[in-house]
Amino acid sequence: MSTSKSKLDAGLVRELAAILREADLGEVEVEHEGLRIRVSKATSMAPVAPAVVHAPVAAAPAPVAAAAPAAAPAVAPAAAAPANAITSPMVGTVYMSPEPGAKVFVTVGDKVKKGDTLMLIEAMKTFNPVIAEAGGTVKEILVDDAQPVEFGEPLIVVE
Repeated sequence: MSTSKSKLDAGLVRELAAILREADLGEVEVEHEGLRIRVSKATSMAPVAPAVVHAPVAAAPAPVAAAAPAAAPAVAPAAAAPANAITSPMVGTVYMSPEPGAKVFVTVGDKVKKGDTLMLIEAMKTFNPVIAEAGGTVKEILVDDAQPVEFGEPLIVVE
């Protein structure tokens, strides 16, 4: 067991815990070189520090497969996206300005051109621009600054 502990990277555990908090996930699991690390939140309403479990990889990842269907209902509201809504290309955190305290990229009523940056999505400490697919007027902004978003979630309506 001491060899497993020597492989454990505390920085990785901290990074997984940060992803768990930022993306408002219930659990994050990663497997590398025979070591599996799972960081999860307790399901009670009381705030609890994330739990860390590490064990040699020997069993099939059946629990992960079982969790996938449970996530499907959370994506269902995205199906009711308004027409002309630009959706999130990834899971991450939305930022409406290039840096804290700076002017937001767009507000409702602004005219935008194809290729203009509308907002940023941070994923894995990388900031990815959400670009206007066509010119038009910003009719509605469907997310708030620093809000976690899912893949395919409607972000903004440009008509």
